[in-house]
Amino acid sequence: MPTTPLQGFILTRHWRDAAAGTEMEYWLATDAGPLKVLLTRQVSVAFVEARHRVVVQTQLLAMPGMELRELALKNFQQEPVLGVYATHYRQLGKLARGLKQLDVSLLEADVRPHERYLMERFITAGVQVEGGQLQGNTVVDCRLVPAPAYRPALKVVSLDIETSQHQDLYSIALDGVGERVVYMLGDAPVPDAPAPDAPAPDAPALAAPAEQAEPTSDFRLVYCASRKAMIEELNAWFARHDPDVIVGWNVIQFDLRVLQKTADDCATPLLLGREGRPIAWRAHPGKQDYWFAPMPGRAVIDGIEALRAAVWSFPSFSLENVAQALLSEGKDIGDEYDKMAEIERRYQQDKPALAAYNIRDCELVLRIFDKAQLLQFAMERAHATGLQLDQFGGSIAAFSHHYLPRMHRQGYVAPNVGDVRGKSSPGGYVLDSRPGFYDSVVVLDYKSLYPSIIRTYLVDPVGLAEGLHASDTASPIHGPMDTRFSRDKHCLPEIVTTLWRARDEAKRTKNEPLSQALKLVMNSFAGVLGATECRFFNPALISSITLRGHEMVKRTKALVQQRGYEVIYGDTDSIFIWLGRAHSNQEAHAVATSLVGDINAWWTQGLRQEQNLESFLEIEFDTHYKKFFMPTIRGSDVGSKKRYAGLSVDADGKEAMVYRGLEMARSDWTPLARQFQEGLLSRVFQGEPYRDFVIDYAQATLAGQKDDLLVYRKRLRHRLDAYVANLPPQVRAARMADDYNRRLGRPLQYQSGGWIRYVMGKNGPEPLEVRQSPIDYEHYLSKQLQPIADAILQPLGEDFNGLTSMQQELF
Repeated sequence: MPTTPLQGFILTRHWRDAAAGTEMEYWLATDAGPLKVLLTRQVSVAFVEARHRVVVQTQLLAMPGMELRELALKNFQQEPVLGVYATHYRQLGKLARGLKQLDVSLLEADVRPHERYLMERFITAGVQVEGGQLQGNTVVDCRLVPAPAYRPALKVVSLDIETSQHQDLYSIALDGVGERVVYMLGDAPVPDAPAPDAPAPDAPALAAPAEQAEPTSDFRLVYCASRKAMIEELNAWFARHDPDVIVGWNVIQFDLRVLQKTADDCATPLLLGREGRPIAWRAHPGKQDYWFAPMPGRAVIDGIEALRAAVWSFPSFSLENVAQALLSEGKDIGDEYDKMAEIERRYQQDKPALAAYNIRDCELVLRIFDKAQLLQFAMERAHATGLQLDQFGGSIAAFSHHYLPRMHRQGYVAPNVGDVRGKSSPGGYVLDSRPGFYDSVVVLDYKSLYPSIIRTYLVDPVGLAEGLHASDTASPIHGPMDTRFSRDKHCLPEIVTTLWRARDEAKRTKNEPLSQALKLVMNSFAGVLGATECRFFNPALISSITLRGHEMVKRTKALVQQRGYEVIYGDTDSIFIWLGRAHSNQEAHAVATSLVGDINAWWTQGLRQEQNLESFLEIEFDTHYKKFFMPTIRGSDVGSKKRYAGLSVDADGKEAMVYRGLEMARSDWTPLARQFQEGLLSRVFQGEPYRDFVIDYAQATLAGQKDDLLVYRKRLRHRLDAYVANLPPQVRAARMADDYNRRLGRPLQYQSGGWIRYVMGKNGPEPLEVRQSPIDYEHYLSKQLQPIADAILQPLGEDFNGLTSMQQELF
C-alpha cells in the first residue's frame, strides 16, 4: 500500500455474504485510476427492545454466529434496546422474519451493511483509503474515512445503439473516453462496387468477426460479421478503455436492455462491468418494465433522469427536443416513423451514413451533459446525499444516510417503516387570489421556508421524542398538534444548518451544480417526514413544519396590510403584494426592501420575546411585476390558484414575460393556444392594440394558416387496455394509431403508455400517423382560443365571441 493515503470517489458499492462473513466491495475513481476496496469479515447489526431479550435469545439458539450485546441506546418510547450482531447480514433478515411472527420488531435490520459502514463514518462520496493490504488493483481490509473535498476527473463514455423497428441490433456507437468507434453488423462495402446485402436479422452468428475497419473523418467504423462479434468487440472496448461512467439517452431501459437480449440470444456474455463482470439486472419493485443496471465499478447515468433530477423542464425529453433546446441543433432524421424507415434504408444501402447518425447521438448526449453540467451535478448530489452517483431518487435514503448515525450518537435507534401510522399533514398554505389586472405587484419569498422552520423551531424526530417525555421544567418548544421539542437534543436542525452553510458557500464561489444539489436535498427533508415509506414518518412532525408555514403566511399578510398594502395572492412561501398604483421600478424596489426589513425584524424580535428562539426565518424580495394578471377559475368569478402571468422588471430595468400554470406554460395545450395566449397577454401588458390580433388570429386559424400549430401532445399514463369506461381523446387517437401500425406490420407504439400526438378532425381525435377527416376548426376556436381569450378579455369588458362573431360569418 502507498505510504501516503489515497483519495477516491465511490462509483459503486456492493455487499455479499461469504463463507467467513459479510464482505463489502467499493469501487473508487482515483487520480491513479480505478481502485477496488474489499472489506472482509464485516459484522452486521440491528436492534431490539430489551424487554424481548428472552424471546430473541431463544431464536438465536438455532442461529450460530449471532449474539446480543448491551448498548446505551433506546427507542423513541425511551425503552432500552439491545444490539443484535451477526457475522452474515442475511441472518438479520431471517431473524426479523421469525420475530415478526411473534409480534416483535427487529429495528434497523433493513439497513444494508455497505450503506451502514459509510453512514456511520459520515462518508458520502469522497473517501480516503488508509492502511490495508494491496493485492493487484484491490486494497483489502483498509480503513475508509471521509474526504468531502475530493473531486476526480471521471472517464466518461457515451453509448448509443441503432436497431431495426423490431429492435434487432444494427450498430453500436461509443464516444468520449478512448476511441470513437461504431461497430456495424455486416460486411464492409467493396470499393467501386455495390454494397452486398446485409445478413438477415436472424442469421446465425459466425464463429469469428469478419472485422474490417473503415476510417472516417472523425471516428472508426468497424464491420462485424455477426451480432456475437459485435458483443465481443463491445466487451473488448470496455476492457481496453475502462470508463468510469456510461452515459446515454434512455440508456438503461433501451440500449443496455437490447444489448443484453442480443448477447443472450447469441449465448455470449455481456461483460461491461469492471473485471469483465456482467450487469446485475434488477427489476423495479413497483414500476412495470423498469430496470436497474448495476455493474461493478461503473456508474450508468441516463440523460433524461439526470435532467429531471436537476429540475430541468422540457415539453419533451426526447434527445432531439432537448438538443434543440440546449444546443440549438439536433439529429438529421425526422419523426419516429421517418426515422425507422431511414435507419432501415441506411443500414441496407449506406452503412457509413447510419454509423455517422449513430455516433452523432453519442456526441449530442456528451454535449448536453456538458452544457447542463449533469455529471458535475450528479457528483455533487452524491457528495450531498451519500447515495451512489447514478441514483437520482432516494430522498428517504439520503435522509437516513445523514440522520441515522447522528441519532445513534444521541442515544437513539430508529423505528421501522410503518411503526407510526396516520394521515399526513396539510400541504402548503395558499391564499385566495383576487383576479384581475394590476400595476406594480411585488413578490416577497421566504428563503428555504421549510428548512428555516426546522432550524428555528428545532423540529426533529429525536427532539420530539425527548420533548414529549421531558418535564415542563425543561422548557420544551411547543408546536402544533400538542408537539413539544427539546431545545438541547436534536439532529435535523444541525444537518440542515450544515447543508445551508455549504450552499451559501457554493453560491459564493458560483458552484451552481453543488448549490442546486444542496438546495434539492435540503428542501426534500421536510417532505421525507411526511412520507409513509420513511421510517421517521410522523404526522405530528410534518405538521409541525407545514402548519408553522401556514401561520407565517397569515402573519406576513397581516404585517403587509398594516403597512397599507394589499395582498392579492400567496402560495406556501410567497406573498404577492399590490402597491395600489403604478410605481417606477426604483420606487417598487424601495417599498419591497422596506417591507422585507420590517417583516424580518418582526420575526427576529417576536420569536426571541415569545419563545426565546433564534429566528432563521428570512423573507426576500423576489420580483417586481410592472403588469400582473391573475385569472379566474374557468367558468366562475373566483380567483384561480397557482396560475398567473406578469411583465417582470429586474433591477437593471430589463423586462420579461412570466407565465405560471397558464396554458402558455403547459405542454398539454396546443401550440396554437400557447402562442395565442402569449401574443394577447403581451399586447395587453404593453398597452398595445389587441382587438385586431384576436380577430386576425381567429381568421388565420379558420383559413388553415395555422395548421402546424394544431397538434395536441398528451401522455397516456396507463396501458392502453386499462382504459375501459372512460376514453379520453388521446386514448382514442392512440388506439387508432396502433390499429394502423398493426395493419402495416409496424411495432405497436402505445400499448404500454407514452406520449401521443394528434389533431382534432371532424370525426374526432386522429393521430398524426393516420389522418382521415378534415380539421375541425370550430373545435380549436371554442376549446382552445375562446377560453384563453375570455379569461383575459372579460376583465377588460370584452369577450371572444363579441370580437370574432362577425368575422366568423365570412368563413
